[in-house]
Amino acid sequence: MTDGNITYWVADDSCCDEAWEQAYLDFESPAEERSKFVARYRQLGVDRWDKKLAVAELFCGRGNGLTTLRHLGFQNLEGVDLSPRLLREFDGDVPLYVGDCRDLHWPDNHKDVIVVQGGLHHLPTLPDDLGKVLQEIRRVLNPGGRIVLVEPWSTPFLKVAHAITDRRLVRMFYRRGDALARMTERERDTYENWLSRPQQILDLLHSHFEMEQQQIGWGKLMFIGRVAK
Repeated sequence: MTDGNITYWVADDSCCDEAWEQAYLDFESPAEERSKFVARYRQLGVDRWDKKLAVAELFCGRGNGLTTLRHLGFQNLEGVDLSPRLLREFDGDVPLYVGDCRDLHWPDNHKDVIVVQGGLHHLPTLPDDLGKVLQEIRRVLNPGGRIVLVEPWSTPFLKVAHAITDRRLVRMFYRRGDALARMTERERDTYENWLSRPQQILDLLHSHFEMEQQQIGWGKLMFIGRVAK
């Protein structure tokens, strides 16, 4: 089934949490989110890659990562998210798919780059679901293809950030802090499970991909890995 530029790989979106989606939309404006993504891509050197590469973003939400990649010159883009509501927020011309990233419907060796920014920590079962997503990513990537990953990580900065935004007065007067707290409340089980397994997560990443970059700091893991040729 299709809806404009959105194709439905799965028809059941009952697992989507409307309260979390609203908190996500409230956390940053599209312009703020795109500015953040530009900084990340430049820090990782993604902006210097060949712009003809076939790139897909998983857990792409409302698509600001895709808009940023288009702004940087990338021409061959697609996006996947489980939430039709968030995908409908996207106002570009990139093909989008409502789908479960544990079961990608692309053929083998179909992409040059897969991007994930803040999606893996939503997986309900670790390490099993993470293993399924990484296997699917590796399957659809061409030999030598790359994964670009940015996820929350347990660092002193992240702990301080949550301690501050959990305060009632902060939430009353700081829009982003309140939205962050609401997101964390809605995803607490998967979020805390993710943060509690750093070595297991890194071991899985390194078992599926040859590490090209790995940066940990300011509450984030930033990772680029390649499929062996």
